[in-house]
Amino acid sequence: MRNRTSSLRARVFPNHWSLLFGQIAFYSFVVLLFSGVVLMLDYKPSTEQVVYDGPYGPLRGTEMSRALDSTLAITFETRGGLLIRQVHHWATLVMVAAITLHLLQLFFTGAFRRPRRLNWLVVFGLLVITLGAALTGTSLPDDMASGTSLAVLDGVLQATPFVGSSLSSLLFGGDFPGDVISRFYPLHIAVLPVVLIGLFIALRRKPEERVVGHAATVAVIKRAGLFCFVVGVSFVMTATATINPVWLYGPADPADTSAGVGPAWYLAFLDGSLRLAPGWEVVWWGRTISLAVLLPVAICTLFLVLVAVYPFIEERMPGLAPLRTGIGVAGIVFYGVLWAAAGADTIAVQFHLSFNTLLRVFQILLILGPPAALVITRRICLGLQQRDTEIATHGIETGRIVRRPDGGYVEDHRPSVRQLMSH
Repeated sequence: MRNRTSSLRARVFPNHWSLLFGQIAFYSFVVLLFSGVVLMLDYKPSTEQVVYDGPYGPLRGTEMSRALDSTLAITFETRGGLLIRQVHHWATLVMVAAITLHLLQLFFTGAFRRPRRLNWLVVFGLLVITLGAALTGTSLPDDMASGTSLAVLDGVLQATPFVGSSLSSLLFGGDFPGDVISRFYPLHIAVLPVVLIGLFIALRRKPEERVVGHAATVAVIKRAGLFCFVVGVSFVMTATATINPVWLYGPADPADTSAGVGPAWYLAFLDGSLRLAPGWEVVWWGRTISLAVLLPVAICTLFLVLVAVYPFIEERMPGLAPLRTGIGVAGIVFYGVLWAAAGADTIAVQFHLSFNTLLRVFQILLILGPPAALVITRRICLGLQQRDTEIATHGIETGRIVRRPDGGYVEDHRPSVRQLMSH
């Protein structure tokens, strides 16, 4: 009976670290909810211009939006305000990282196949909605860094043929920068969190997997311990590393841009794709269409769509484990090159390299890197499969040479676990 209970407990609340990413993402979301509620109390979602007269000297007398003024007040005047602001930001990074790792774990283990395809789509939806919530949240302080990101977003929208101006006007409520805060704020504090809660509920454990008694108590204790660990790590990062120091950037200004400040790591691949795209333009029906913007946006969108529908593609081509692993590594290389390219200017300055040469290197890596990664990874996986087949068939090599009665020599093999179990 005890062995049966232990087995059931292990099935309900597995100990393997790779299966904890979903829980870490949810606990980070809980931290985000509580810290967000605290920030809402003093934040003013308004673009009304005021003159800053707070305690931060370098910005005193500067004209800025009430949103940035309230953000600075939270940072420097509210007790524990800076701590809450930073833990909110760090918890976002932890949540995005946990969802991304959970998605990779599902991919490389093939845990997206029937009947778990819906689970894959839900996790992918969590990632996309979390990115949207992060983007809307980082825009609310109305500082120079967020203003630069919004300017890039406006440029992407404006580059859309025929409907670009209408899309930009719809998002920003008129000409850029408009009043984007009044649109992003309800999305960030209400709409997107509700969607995230719904997606987390969709990932809830099946009723038949629930247990009672001692196993349930142990599971609750483990969950509580992991929650405390996630909260503790978030606050340790908050207390030891400054993130998003809006007071250093100053107020947003469409005429200026921030230097040395890049997008958050989870959105850097979009910025990197814009940097690596060639400056192509075509004129069609009297309109100039910038392929330098449309092409990278289309490629990144296609990449995300392929990630979402991959389970349905592989279902039609079974037995592709080595190829799937190669595709996964190729996708990581593709994302990694774009991610690194987003910081090409900083890399060039820090290592005294030519910025143009560095971009050329990244362009070459973007074209040759993913196919090379796919081929090499697939060959490695096929080699490992062949080795496993030989071990299952002939046993494990011992390195001991035995002479046969006929005078020949053969290597002695020790039976594998599978061979012993079969007998």
